Amino acid sequence: MAHYVYILRCRDNTLYTGYTTDPQRRLREHQEGKGARYTRGRLPVELLGFLKFDSRSEALSAEAAIKRCSHQKKLAILAGKRGE
Repeated sequence: MAHYVYILRCRDNTLYTGYTTDPQRRLREHQEGKGARYTRGRLPVELLGFLKFDSRSEALSAEAAIKRCSHQKKLAILAGKRGE
């Protein structure tokens, strides 16, 4: 099973980082107001991208590290991923 760290752009232009095993399902949950409390008041959200990992522990470690990054660094991480 693959594990993903995803980044959403909220209506107020803030970024939300999360973990999932199914990015499209998780995006639907956020859009339906069933996602994280943070995103519920900032709908709609847009999936900017995701990073794929082989293990849950790798993904959760990456999620924690990315959550500590600045807005610009998060965008740079996604831009670097798209360039690979």
